[in-house]
Amino acid sequence: MEVYKAINAVQDELAQIGISKSSKNQQQGFMFRGIDAVYNTLSPLLAKHKLLILPRCLSRESTERMTSKGGVLFYVTVQAEFDFISAIDGTKHTVSMFGEAMDSGDKATNKAMSIAYKYAAFQAFCIPTEETAADPDAETHQVQAAGTPADVAMEWIAALDEQHTLEGLQEIFKHAWKATKGHKAIKQHYDKLKSKF
Repeated sequence: MEVYKAINAVQDELAQIGISKSSKNQQQGFMFRGIDAVYNTLSPLLAKHKLLILPRCLSRESTERMTSKGGVLFYVTVQAEFDFISAIDGTKHTVSMFGEAMDSGDKATNKAMSIAYKYAAFQAFCIPTEETAADPDAETHQVQAAGTPADVAMEWIAALDEQHTLEGLQEIFKHAWKATKGHKAIKQHYDKLKSKF
């Protein structure tokens, strides 16, 4: 089937050139691979090996969240399918992917679709990079949890539990401490987790 030959040919070239983490997240300072870098690298390879990637959005969910500063964010999740199609014989392979994004304006859906495409490409082609850290995306938002002070503290404790690096733990603790106005459960849990690093 020509579609798998084409996917393999694109993967072979990407294995040699990769896509570096050349974009910088302005809020937290980490490097990431932006959607433009993915498009710019993939486009000539897809054309060369006669491979099409056609998107299809299956579902979209949107909710509103409050930032830690009291603003409103639109949180969107999309489920998309991407048909990888050979232009030679029409054979195809479909990749399904979720994309999540937040935005304070009207760009959350666009961002979520870009994320879905980016990670579909990363996983289908196993695109390498010189970095070994997890690949978060360009923009991050701090969400204010709702409910009683105890509920808010539990939300932040759950966020602390999700951190896999000391730097991430410290960053979330800083926001949690401020958002909960120094809730003692936050400090106790932070100290317990910090001791593991």
